Amino acid sequence: AVGMPVGILLFFSRPESMKLIILVAGHSSKLEREIREDSSGEFAAAVGVPKALLPGKDGGVVLDCWLETRARVPFSEILLVTNADKYKNFERWATANGLPKENVVNDGTTEASGPIGAVADLELVLRRRAISEDIMVVSGDMLFNPASFDAGTVVRFFEMAKGEVACYYQARNEAERAHRGLVEVDHSSQRVTRFFEKPAVDKTSSALASVVFYCFRKETLPLVSQFLSSTAGAPAFGLFMEWLVPRTPVFGMKLPDPFDLVGDVGIAEYRQCVSKTAPRAPGQPITRRVNARIGLVGNPSDGFFGKTISLSIANYWAEVTIVESERVILTRNPLNDPTEFGSLADLHGVSVNEGYQGGLRLMQATCKRFYQHCCSKGIALARRNFTLSYNTNIPRQVGLAGSSAIVTATLECLKAFFGLTYEDIPREEQPNLALSVETEELGIAAGLQDRVIQAYGGLVYMDFDEEVMAAKGHGTYEYLDGSKLPALWLGYCANPKDSGKMHSDVRSRWQRRDPEVVEAMKEFASFAAQAREAILGGNMAGLADIMDKNFELRRKIFTDKCLGTANLEMVSIARKHDSAAKLPGSGGAVIGLCRDQSKFSSLKAELEQAGYVCVPVIPNGPVKYA
Repeated sequence: AVGMPVGILLFFSRPESMKLIILVAGHSSKLEREIREDSSGEFAAAVGVPKALLPGKDGGVVLDCWLETRARVPFSEILLVTNADKYKNFERWATANGLPKENVVNDGTTEASGPIGAVADLELVLRRRAISEDIMVVSGDMLFNPASFDAGTVVRFFEMAKGEVACYYQARNEAERAHRGLVEVDHSSQRVTRFFEKPAVDKTSSALASVVFYCFRKETLPLVSQFLSSTAGAPAFGLFMEWLVPRTPVFGMKLPDPFDLVGDVGIAEYRQCVSKTAPRAPGQPITRRVNARIGLVGNPSDGFFGKTISLSIANYWAEVTIVESERVILTRNPLNDPTEFGSLADLHGVSVNEGYQGGLRLMQATCKRFYQHCCSKGIALARRNFTLSYNTNIPRQVGLAGSSAIVTATLECLKAFFGLTYEDIPREEQPNLALSVETEELGIAAGLQDRVIQAYGGLVYMDFDEEVMAAKGHGTYEYLDGSKLPALWLGYCANPKDSGKMHSDVRSRWQRRDPEVVEAMKEFASFAAQAREAILGGNMAGLADIMDKNFELRRKIFTDKCLGTANLEMVSIARKHDSAAKLPGSGGAVIGLCRDQSKFSSLKAELEQAGYVCVPVIPNGPVKYA
């Protein structure tokens, strides 16, 4: 299948010339008939009014929903195609809204003659107006809340897709499936693989409902007349899409909310449809907590197509909270994003110890990347604004994945706020998205291990085999039984240095295919595989030996100078008390396993006497977010 090209995307460029064509040529509908027959007098003023001009939301009419998209998409022209019976109604609506009456095209049909069909109406306006540019085609009788999605996002996705775009949503029930066109979508490429126009139940298990909301490239427009020449009668638009999908790339974009077709409903359902477009009350705040992690064995090979085992720990965490607001607001944390200081000396001390980078930039970069990812994956987000705030107790610059915890918690908040699940962003792909925030947006050296364990939680064995990564875009991740782990301890510097510098020289050597580094990464990976077997088999003495080997190899490759005095001192103290010890991250902390648990108290006391913090590790369970 042809995939949608994804690369460096310019999301805010003005789209190329595009026309909006609104199809409103349908004749008498169930709703119009019920209004004519209603004896209550409630709908007396609506008798004879086309369904697209019936009252919609906020005192407007149904068709106004599409007019509001002009604020987000600079269409070169808006055109309507209607029938002879309703022509004057739509002409009046058009001129009242600043559209030339020439933009209303009359297909000449009446209720007596019957319709020529939506595809023929499209062909008529293409031919009569000699259209030779990209178009968006919609049905004018669809009722939706314009604030529920951004039409500009649809256009940007269309520009990136280099193919046609069909919008769809998740059908709410079986009855809705039976009255909609259904699509099957390859979610790895967003390509529509099959289209079914109101299929029988046994034709497809898909519940992805398509409505007349399409974008077509100018190169594809001649296919409209080609389809009509090979088809009899007045074919529905869905039949054209069935015919088109095998002939040209069609990509699917998921809409956040369902679309109601006014023409398919009666008075009772119509009232419900209108009420659903009312402004939504602000929701309750959503908070997501993501925990720190320790790399148990195999790190740092995760950034070099290796294998690792990582554990989520409950001791330390980052929390992000999102709540609906009028504008998008990122709230600084006064402790981690200080802007006020007691003195110049205080500013100097904070800057030396904490650096200049708090969590605010992480949230901003995550929001940018999340929006970009949704655009490239064909996910139309609701037009809702929000306020983000965060808090964290993860010690900074000691290699416990504090930055990625804020990024992952922000992603989880954004997903929950916009109603996305693992169907939209699969769990195995989420670590790549989180990693891109730091590596591509902020230039932070990092690997996948931290983002995997923070997306999954618990104890996870990770295989980043190069061929698997190339084929699937992600590694192979396996939960291990965390209850089989022995008691672990964590020591870290109370006054750490920058933790992000340890990888730099090793990565450049690996990129040059330095044999020593290449072989070392293979050996780190083998330690993870051996540790997996030790954990599954309950061989904790074997696990302790592997942890020591992991540290010694890292010491050899990175050198004592790079590891630093503090890391070496913590490991030395651990060895005096017969404890295995290694670095859980990029530096500033040590994870240990006492071979004799009775010696932990004396080990802890000596580490604290030397000025380090030492705590028992509290394992954290698997993540349970949707």
